[in-house]
Amino acid sequence: MALASWGVGIENPVHLLFIVIVALIVLGPKRLPRLARALGDGIREFRAALTEGAERDPELERSTGASAGEEAGEQPRAPGQAG
Repeated sequence: MALASWGVGIENPVHLLFIVIVALIVLGPKRLPRLARALGDGIREFRAALTEGAERDPELERSTGASAGEEAGEQPRAPGQAG
């Protein structure tokens, strides 16, 4: 039986509550909001950099979406299939 079917994953609300309580005890009520704000700012900057990079280099967007063979109109091949 898989552990996910037992409700052992991080998405379990009891586990999330436990993590928040431990973080509050370890970091304290003054440092926890600052840490959360800094984490949010870092994620925001990361997303902005990704968006800016994609706007600056449109080829980057195409290369992540499809391989060179798919862009040329070829059918994608399964691994190990001869072409």
